[in-house]
Amino acid sequence: MILYLHFGDPQPEPTYRQLIDTLTEFTPMVQALPPEAALADVSGSVRYFHRDAAALAALIRMRTAAVFGLDVTVGVGPNPLLAQLAAHRGAPGAVRAVPDDPGAITAFLTGLPAAALPGVGPATVRTLASYGLVTADRIAATPLLTLQRILGTAAGRQLHQRAAGVDPTRVAPGAPPRTFSAEHRFARDELDPDRQRGALAHLTEHLGTRLRGEQQACRRLTLTVQYADRGGRSSITRSRTLPEPTAHSPRLRAAAHALHAALGLQRARVRALALRASDLCDAGAATRQLTFGAEDDKARRIEAAADRARARFGPGVVRPASTAGLR
Repeated sequence: MILYLHFGDPQPEPTYRQLIDTLTEFTPMVQALPPEAALADVSGSVRYFHRDAAALAALIRMRTAAVFGLDVTVGVGPNPLLAQLAAHRGAPGAVRAVPDDPGAITAFLTGLPAAALPGVGPATVRTLASYGLVTADRIAATPLLTLQRILGTAAGRQLHQRAAGVDPTRVAPGAPPRTFSAEHRFARDELDPDRQRGALAHLTEHLGTRLRGEQQACRRLTLTVQYADRGGRSSITRSRTLPEPTAHSPRLRAAAHALHAALGLQRARVRALALRASDLCDAGAATRQLTFGAEDDKARRIEAAADRARARFGPGVVRPASTAGLR
Protein backbone atom coordinates (compact mmCIF):
# COMPACT_ATOMS: atom_id res chain seq x y z
CA MET A 1 0.00 0.00 0.00
CA ILE A 2 1.05 3.56 -0.73
CA LEU A 3 0.85 6.62 1.51
CA TYR A 4 0.58 10.12 0.04
CA LEU A 5 1.47 12.69 2.70
CA HIS A 6 0.60 16.35 2.33
CA PHE A 7 2.33 18.60 4.85
CA GLY A 8 0.06 21.62 4.27
CA ASP A 9 1.93 24.71 3.16
CA PRO A 10 5.24 24.42 1.26
CA GLN A 11 7.96 23.67 3.80
CA PRO A 12 11.40 25.29 4.04
CA GLU A 13 14.09 23.01 2.64
CA PRO A 14 15.68 22.08 6.04
CA THR A 15 12.28 21.22 7.54
CA TYR A 16 11.28 19.27 4.45
CA ARG A 17 14.43 17.17 4.62
CA GLN A 18 13.78 16.43 8.30
CA LEU A 19 10.26 15.31 7.40
CA ILE A 20 11.65 12.93 4.78
CA ASP A 21 14.13 11.57 7.35
CA THR A 22 11.21 10.95 9.71
CA LEU A 23 9.38 8.95 7.04
CA THR A 24 12.44 6.77 6.41
CA GLU A 25 12.13 5.56 10.00
CA PHE A 26 8.99 3.72 8.86
CA THR A 27 10.03 2.62 5.36
CA PRO A 28 13.06 3.09 3.09
CA MET A 29 10.71 3.47 0.11
CA VAL A 30 10.13 7.23 0.35
CA GLN A 31 9.84 9.52 -2.67
CA ALA A 32 10.22 13.25 -2.10
CA LEU A 33 7.67 15.54 -3.77
CA PRO A 34 8.96 18.91 -2.54
CA PRO A 35 8.05 21.27 -1.12
CA GLU A 36 4.85 20.03 0.55
CA ALA A 37 4.28 16.31 -0.17
CA ALA A 38 5.87 12.86 -0.25
CA LEU A 39 5.04 9.27 -1.20
CA ALA A 40 5.85 6.24 0.94
CA ASP A 41 5.45 2.57 0.04
CA VAL A 42 4.67 0.74 3.29
CA SER A 43 3.92 -2.64 1.72
CA GLY A 44 6.99 -4.13 3.41
CA SER A 45 6.49 -2.29 6.70
CA VAL A 46 3.07 -3.51 7.81
CA ARG A 47 4.39 -6.87 9.01
CA TYR A 48 7.39 -5.34 10.78
CA PHE A 49 5.27 -2.81 12.69
CA HIS A 50 2.30 -5.20 13.15
CA ARG A 51 -0.01 -2.46 11.84
CA ASP A 52 -1.95 -2.02 8.62
CA ALA A 53 -1.24 0.90 6.29
CA ALA A 54 -3.92 3.16 7.79
CA ALA A 55 -2.59 2.55 11.32
CA LEU A 56 0.93 3.37 10.13
CA ALA A 57 -0.39 6.56 8.56
CA ALA A 58 -1.99 7.53 11.88
CA LEU A 59 1.30 6.87 13.68
CA ILE A 60 3.19 9.05 11.19
CA ARG A 61 0.63 11.82 11.69
CA MET A 62 1.17 11.72 15.45
CA ARG A 63 4.96 11.78 15.03
CA THR A 64 4.96 14.77 12.68
CA ALA A 65 2.47 16.64 14.88
CA ALA A 66 4.63 16.08 17.96
CA VAL A 67 7.98 16.92 16.34
CA PHE A 68 7.07 19.55 13.73
CA GLY A 69 3.67 20.83 14.83
CA LEU A 70 2.13 19.90 11.47
CA ASP A 71 -1.35 18.50 10.91
CA VAL A 72 -0.42 16.18 8.05
CA THR A 73 -3.03 14.80 5.66
CA VAL A 74 -2.43 11.20 4.60
CA GLY A 75 -4.08 9.31 1.76
CA VAL A 76 -3.77 5.52 1.66
CA GLY A 77 -4.29 3.57 -1.55
CA PRO A 78 -3.06 0.67 -3.67
CA ASN A 79 -1.18 3.05 -6.01
CA PRO A 80 0.20 6.61 -5.85
CA LEU A 81 -2.73 8.12 -7.79
CA LEU A 82 -5.44 6.75 -5.51
CA ALA A 83 -3.45 7.66 -2.41
CA GLN A 84 -3.12 11.25 -3.65
CA LEU A 85 -6.82 11.48 -4.53
CA ALA A 86 -7.77 10.11 -1.11
CA ALA A 87 -5.59 12.71 0.64
CA HIS A 88 -7.18 15.56 -1.30
CA ARG A 89 -10.78 14.39 -1.01
CA GLY A 90 -12.03 16.14 2.10
CA ALA A 91 -10.84 18.59 4.69
CA PRO A 92 -7.11 18.65 5.53
CA GLY A 93 -5.72 16.88 8.56
CA ALA A 94 -6.92 13.26 8.43
CA VAL A 95 -6.14 9.74 7.25
CA ARG A 96 -8.34 8.63 4.34
CA ALA A 97 -7.98 5.20 2.73
CA VAL A 98 -9.10 3.57 -0.51
CA PRO A 99 -9.17 -0.25 -0.10
CA ASP A 100 -7.41 -2.42 -2.65
CA ASP A 101 -10.69 -3.70 -4.02
CA PRO A 102 -12.17 -3.01 -7.49
CA GLY A 103 -15.63 -2.30 -6.10
CA ALA A 104 -14.28 0.10 -3.47
CA ILE A 105 -12.15 1.89 -6.05
CA THR A 106 -15.13 2.31 -8.39
CA ALA A 107 -17.26 3.64 -5.53
CA PHE A 108 -14.53 6.08 -4.52
CA LEU A 109 -14.17 7.47 -8.05
CA THR A 110 -17.91 7.75 -8.70
CA GLY A 111 -18.88 11.41 -8.59
CA LEU A 112 -15.29 12.62 -8.24
CA PRO A 113 -15.03 15.94 -10.17
CA ALA A 114 -12.83 15.85 -13.24
CA ALA A 115 -10.84 18.79 -11.83
CA ALA A 116 -9.71 16.58 -8.92
CA LEU A 117 -7.72 14.33 -11.26
CA PRO A 118 -4.01 15.28 -11.41
CA GLY A 119 -3.08 17.27 -14.48
CA VAL A 120 -6.64 18.37 -15.30
CA GLY A 121 -6.73 22.16 -15.31
CA PRO A 122 -9.54 24.65 -15.97
CA ALA A 123 -9.08 24.58 -19.75
CA THR A 124 -9.36 20.77 -19.87
CA VAL A 125 -12.31 20.86 -17.46
CA ARG A 126 -14.16 23.24 -19.78
CA THR A 127 -13.42 21.04 -22.80
CA LEU A 128 -14.61 17.89 -21.02
CA ALA A 129 -17.71 19.64 -19.66
CA SER A 130 -18.77 20.59 -23.18
CA TYR A 131 -19.12 16.84 -23.81
CA GLY A 132 -20.84 16.15 -20.49
CA LEU A 133 -17.72 14.56 -18.97
CA VAL A 134 -17.72 16.20 -15.56
CA THR A 135 -16.86 13.29 -13.24
CA ALA A 136 -14.22 10.57 -13.15
CA ASP A 137 -16.73 7.72 -13.59
CA ARG A 138 -18.17 9.34 -16.72
CA ILE A 139 -14.69 9.78 -18.16
CA ALA A 140 -13.78 6.17 -17.35
CA ALA A 141 -16.94 4.95 -19.10
CA THR A 142 -16.10 6.94 -22.26
CA PRO A 143 -14.40 4.95 -25.04
CA LEU A 144 -10.68 5.60 -25.19
CA LEU A 145 -10.79 6.62 -28.86
CA THR A 146 -13.41 9.27 -28.06
CA LEU A 147 -11.25 10.81 -25.34
CA GLN A 148 -8.25 10.77 -27.67
CA ARG A 149 -10.22 12.64 -30.33
CA ILE A 150 -11.15 15.25 -27.73
CA LEU A 151 -7.79 15.69 -25.98
CA GLY A 152 -5.17 14.08 -28.18
CA THR A 153 -3.65 10.62 -28.17
CA ALA A 154 -1.33 10.78 -25.15
CA ALA A 155 -3.48 13.07 -22.98
CA GLY A 156 -6.62 11.06 -23.72
CA ARG A 157 -4.97 7.75 -22.79
CA GLN A 158 -3.50 9.17 -19.59
CA LEU A 159 -6.81 10.70 -18.48
CA HIS A 160 -8.71 7.49 -19.28
CA GLN A 161 -6.36 5.52 -17.02
CA ARG A 162 -6.47 8.06 -14.19
CA ALA A 163 -10.26 8.26 -14.26
CA ALA A 164 -10.34 4.48 -13.76
CA GLY A 165 -7.86 4.65 -10.88
CA VAL A 166 -5.07 3.01 -12.89
CA ASP A 167 -1.53 4.16 -12.11
CA PRO A 168 1.44 1.99 -13.16
CA THR A 169 4.05 4.24 -11.49
CA ARG A 170 5.99 3.11 -8.45
CA VAL A 171 7.47 4.96 -5.53
CA ALA A 172 11.00 6.02 -6.52
CA PRO A 173 13.06 6.48 -3.35
CA GLY A 174 15.81 9.05 -3.26
CA ALA A 175 17.02 12.10 -1.38
CA PRO A 176 14.97 15.23 -2.10
CA PRO A 177 16.66 17.45 -4.67
CA ARG A 178 17.69 20.88 -3.50
CA THR A 179 15.10 23.42 -4.48
CA PHE A 180 14.13 27.02 -3.71
CA SER A 181 10.45 27.78 -3.24
CA ALA A 182 8.26 30.83 -2.73
CA GLU A 183 4.50 31.10 -2.18
CA HIS A 184 1.94 33.91 -2.21
CA ARG A 185 -1.48 33.48 -0.61
CA PHE A 186 -4.05 36.08 -1.62
CA ALA A 187 -6.00 37.90 1.06
CA ARG A 188 -9.16 36.89 -0.80
CA ASP A 189 -9.89 34.55 -3.69
CA GLU A 190 -8.31 36.24 -6.69
CA LEU A 191 -9.99 36.28 -10.11
CA ASP A 192 -7.95 39.07 -11.72
CA PRO A 193 -5.23 37.56 -13.96
CA ASP A 194 -3.23 40.80 -13.77
CA ARG A 195 -3.01 40.51 -9.99
CA GLN A 196 -2.02 36.88 -10.34
CA ARG A 197 0.77 37.85 -12.75
CA GLY A 198 1.85 40.58 -10.33
CA ALA A 199 2.13 37.97 -7.58
CA LEU A 200 4.21 35.79 -9.90
CA ALA A 201 6.53 38.72 -10.60
CA HIS A 202 6.97 39.13 -6.84
CA LEU A 203 7.75 35.42 -6.41
CA THR A 204 10.31 35.41 -9.21
CA GLU A 205 12.05 38.42 -7.66
CA HIS A 206 12.25 36.49 -4.39
CA LEU A 207 13.57 33.34 -6.08
CA GLY A 208 16.04 35.23 -8.26
CA THR A 209 17.45 37.13 -5.28
CA ARG A 210 17.90 33.94 -3.30
CA LEU A 211 19.47 32.05 -6.21
CA ARG A 212 21.96 34.84 -6.88
CA GLY A 213 22.73 35.17 -3.19
CA GLU A 214 23.76 31.52 -3.04
CA GLN A 215 25.55 31.54 -6.41
CA GLN A 216 23.03 29.12 -7.91
CA ALA A 217 21.08 28.93 -11.16
CA CYS A 218 18.03 26.82 -11.91
CA ARG A 219 17.21 24.76 -14.96
CA ARG A 220 13.55 24.10 -14.15
CA LEU A 221 10.66 26.21 -12.86
CA THR A 222 7.43 24.75 -11.43
CA LEU A 223 4.18 26.64 -10.87
CA THR A 224 1.49 25.36 -8.49
CA VAL A 225 -1.93 27.03 -8.51
CA GLN A 226 -4.24 26.37 -5.59
CA TYR A 227 -7.89 26.95 -6.41
CA ALA A 228 -10.56 28.33 -4.08
CA ASP A 229 -12.70 25.21 -3.66
CA ARG A 230 -14.54 24.31 -0.47
CA GLY A 231 -11.64 22.48 1.15
CA GLY A 232 -8.93 24.56 -0.48
CA ARG A 233 -7.28 21.34 -1.69
CA SER A 234 -7.74 21.51 -5.46
CA SER A 235 -4.57 22.49 -7.26
CA ILE A 236 -2.66 22.03 -10.49
CA THR A 237 1.08 21.97 -11.12
CA ARG A 238 2.96 22.70 -14.32
CA SER A 239 6.72 22.69 -14.95
CA ARG A 240 9.00 24.05 -17.64
CA THR A 241 12.62 23.30 -18.40
CA LEU A 242 14.39 26.59 -19.11
CA PRO A 243 16.43 27.09 -22.30
CA GLU A 244 19.51 27.66 -20.12
CA PRO A 245 20.22 27.74 -16.37
CA THR A 246 19.45 31.16 -14.94
CA ALA A 247 19.05 33.20 -11.78
CA HIS A 248 18.07 36.32 -13.74
CA SER A 249 14.69 37.53 -12.42
CA PRO A 250 13.32 38.74 -15.81
CA ARG A 251 14.01 35.29 -17.33
CA LEU A 252 12.32 33.59 -14.38
CA ARG A 253 9.40 36.01 -14.62
CA ALA A 254 8.91 35.33 -18.33
CA ALA A 255 8.90 31.57 -17.69
CA ALA A 256 6.44 31.91 -14.79
CA HIS A 257 4.08 34.07 -16.87
CA ALA A 258 4.26 31.56 -19.73
CA LEU A 259 3.32 28.73 -17.36
CA HIS A 260 0.44 30.82 -16.01
CA ALA A 261 -0.83 31.70 -19.48
CA ALA A 262 -0.68 28.06 -20.61
CA LEU A 263 -3.11 27.04 -17.86
CA GLY A 264 -5.89 29.12 -19.40
CA LEU A 265 -7.27 30.11 -15.99
CA GLN A 266 -9.40 32.98 -17.34
CA ARG A 267 -11.80 33.74 -14.43
CA ALA A 268 -10.73 30.89 -12.15
CA ARG A 269 -10.74 31.81 -8.45
CA VAL A 270 -7.19 31.38 -7.19
CA ARG A 271 -6.29 31.15 -3.52
CA ALA A 272 -2.50 30.77 -3.71
CA LEU A 273 0.41 30.60 -6.13
CA ALA A 274 3.70 28.81 -5.51
CA LEU A 275 6.89 28.74 -7.57
CA ARG A 276 9.72 26.25 -7.20
CA ALA A 277 13.18 26.58 -8.77
CA SER A 278 14.77 23.15 -9.15
CA ASP A 279 17.54 21.27 -10.94
CA LEU A 280 20.03 23.74 -9.49
CA CYS A 281 23.63 24.16 -10.59
CA ASP A 282 26.58 26.40 -9.79
CA ALA A 283 25.89 29.78 -11.39
CA GLY A 284 29.57 30.20 -12.25
CA ALA A 285 29.52 27.03 -14.34
CA ALA A 286 26.20 27.75 -16.07
CA THR A 287 26.29 28.55 -19.77
CA ARG A 288 24.73 31.79 -20.98
CA GLN A 289 23.48 32.65 -24.44
CA LEU A 290 25.41 35.60 -25.87
CA THR A 291 23.44 38.63 -26.99
CA PHE A 292 24.33 41.38 -29.44
CA GLY A 293 22.54 44.16 -27.57
CA ALA A 294 23.46 46.02 -24.40
CA GLU A 295 20.00 45.84 -22.79
CA ASP A 296 20.51 42.43 -21.19
CA ASP A 297 23.86 43.41 -19.68
CA LYS A 298 22.36 46.67 -18.43
CA ALA A 299 19.49 44.80 -16.78
CA ARG A 300 21.93 42.45 -15.08
CA ARG A 301 24.01 45.36 -13.75
CA ILE A 302 20.88 46.98 -12.35
CA GLU A 303 19.90 43.66 -10.82
CA ALA A 304 23.31 43.30 -9.16
CA ALA A 305 23.04 46.81 -7.73
CA ALA A 306 19.56 46.03 -6.39
CA ASP A 307 20.90 42.85 -4.77
CA ARG A 308 23.58 44.84 -2.99
CA ALA A 309 20.97 47.31 -1.75
CA ARG A 310 18.77 44.48 -0.48
CA ALA A 311 21.68 42.84 1.30
CA ARG A 312 22.47 46.10 3.08
CA PHE A 313 19.04 47.61 3.78
CA GLY A 314 16.60 44.69 3.66
CA PRO A 315 14.77 42.57 1.07
CA GLY A 316 11.97 45.06 0.39
CA VAL A 317 14.08 48.16 -0.25
CA VAL A 318 14.21 47.63 -4.05
CA ARG A 319 11.45 45.92 -6.00
CA PRO A 320 9.57 46.24 -9.31
CA ALA A 321 6.64 48.66 -9.25
CA SER A 322 4.28 45.86 -10.29
CA THR A 323 4.93 44.08 -6.98
CA ALA A 324 4.07 47.06 -4.75
CA GLY A 325 2.00 46.02 -1.75
CA LEU A 326 2.97 42.35 -1.96
CA ARG A 327 4.88 40.59 0.78
